[in-house]
Amino acid sequence: MSSKTRMNVYFEPELLKQVEALALRRNVSKSAVIEAAVASFLSADASERLEAVFARRMDRIDRQIAGMDEDLAIMAETLALFIRFWLTVTPPLPDSAQASARAKGVERFEGFLQSLGRKLATGDRFLRELSRDIDTRRNGGEDPE
Repeated sequence: MSSKTRMNVYFEPELLKQVEALALRRNVSKSAVIEAAVASFLSADASERLEAVFARRMDRIDRQIAGMDEDLAIMAETLALFIRFWLTVTPPLPDSAQASARAKGVERFEGFLQSLGRKLATGDRFLRELSRDIDTRRNGGEDPE
């Protein structure tokens, strides 16, 4: 029979509630929960398990960044193509039309900002719309949603 030594420790109230809840669920004592947690923490493979958890998290973050990188590349290419097209097809304005063109540009830009604000507020992003459009075309015109 092994003898155990008593030890008094202090816990944050929220942590103690979690320990008590786990002990109730597992139908064991709070001491058994704490003893198992400390043994796990001190075991030789604890660092390997922790490393595996971090590796999984890092892999997930890496995949998310790769997706964002691809989205950013698509957006940059889209913007570059639009600018090239706009510069190619837009004729220069005569000096007499510059002031009215500036005023119209300010008006259109305000409309653009309002439209952008609505899009951002709804969370419906261009790349999601683009993906849905591509999927719809691939599925023969049927919306996958």
